[in-house]
Amino acid sequence: MPPKKEAAPEVKPLIGRVGTNLKVGIVGIPNVGKSTFFNVLTKSQASAENFPFCTIDPNESRVPVPDARYDYLCQYFKPLSKVPAFLNIVDIAGLVKGAHEGQGLGNAFLSHIRAVDAIFHLSRAFEDDDVTHVEGDVNPVRDIEIINEELRLKDEEYLMVQVDKMEKLVTRGDKKLKPEFDTLMKIKHILVDEKKHIRFGDWSAFDIEILNKHLFITSKPVIYLVNLSEKDYIRKKNKWLLKIKDWIDKNDPGAIMVPFSGVLENKLMDMDDESKKAFFEENKTSSALDKIIVLGYKALQLQYFFTAGHDEVKAWTIQKGAKAPQAAGRIHTDFEKGFIMAEVMKFDDFKEEGSEAACKAAGKYRQQGRNYVVEDGDIIFFKFNAGAGLGGGKDAKKK
Repeated sequence: MPPKKEAAPEVKPLIGRVGTNLKVGIVGIPNVGKSTFFNVLTKSQASAENFPFCTIDPNESRVPVPDARYDYLCQYFKPLSKVPAFLNIVDIAGLVKGAHEGQGLGNAFLSHIRAVDAIFHLSRAFEDDDVTHVEGDVNPVRDIEIINEELRLKDEEYLMVQVDKMEKLVTRGDKKLKPEFDTLMKIKHILVDEKKHIRFGDWSAFDIEILNKHLFITSKPVIYLVNLSEKDYIRKKNKWLLKIKDWIDKNDPGAIMVPFSGVLENKLMDMDDESKKAFFEENKTSSALDKIIVLGYKALQLQYFFTAGHDEVKAWTIQKGAKAPQAAGRIHTDFEKGFIMAEVMKFDDFKEEGSEAACKAAGKYRQQGRNYVVEDGDIIFFKFNAGAGLGGGKDAKKK
């Protein structure tokens, strides 16, 4: 007898919105450096004064995602047009204890957090008598706990309203709603009984469909950013770093912590490239911004493929797991409708071989069908049937 085929593992959908125009929100208590960080990250000039709730309406901007592969392709082709991938950033006003009950305009601010797709959780680990602290003293672990609890309580408040509504309908015999109600009760167990954030639950594909219907705040991925003084950042020492790391390992296992210095990054903005290089060499340090941008982009479950030629080098944002026709659809909807194939080169192969022709000669230029799952950094040449929507010919190509 032939061996039994093993069942394919369940491929769960991603938690969160479906799309490519996703956003990371900067969250923290007041006066920890959120707006300063937003300014240096996006090179914009959002207000960053020394008083609570300086940011009322959220500031939004976007920042190019740094990538040596993109830089190499631009240098190689010297294109007329260059378009990198972008990360959308939202600066959200500070949250205080009691925000879920409306303290400090908390309800409005929490609705702004609900509208983003991942969170930069920023805390302050520097002493400065000239920068007030809403809690009276610097204690980043306490501040992180305040924010996490406020987010959990806001989700709890919203969840219980949904549970009460659905429970009445299920009790009256609406069997169609029973599976969704069961999922809400599983969420309640994690959120209310265990007092954990939703992202820590073990969710089925159906559960994730329900989570994505409600977009709970605590289902969003989190990256912890620790704002240090310039001195502490350069010397890589601060009395709070180990305590914060211990807290994260215990309460948010797997989450990433990134130290940075808002003061230093602000100073670097005014330097030219040569001055920056000399400063980095002298102090044996570097900017943390590139790392933070890349981590934020990845936290959104995004990646990109390249189209590259002498006319244009462009990074096209797609969600992880996207197949070739979906990727083609990012360029034009008709490319997806009339998709024939994707001719794919891996960036590393292109760089190693030195040209498209050399990749073809080495057998590293592959034709992929509609089931091909696009990988990060693929260089793709699409073939599609123009008659499927564009008109004017039997087939066409897009690089």
